[in-house]
Amino acid sequence: MPEYYVKQLRHLHDYVVEFTFEDGSKRHIDLEVFLHGGIFEPLRSPKEFRKCKLEGGTIAWPNGADIAPETLYYDLGPVRPESGS
Repeated sequence: MPEYYVKQLRHLHDYVVEFTFEDGSKRHIDLEVFLHGGIFEPLRSPKEFRKCKLEGGTIAWPNGADIAPETLYYDLGPVRPESGS
């Protein structure tokens, strides 16, 4: 598996999750910035957010939402749609 795949995760508090990656590195990441619009909006509920699990080398939720592991590993922000011209 690539070094950026998540091999373990642990919810710490609020929207902060501790990630352990395949290369052994660990990061505490506040995912609140990702929880806007579409499939991510329901995860703003703390009860729903805490349902996170490890699936396919990354964080995922029962509603089908997930965040690409390389986004977490390389500390990339969410991609926002450009506002209309």
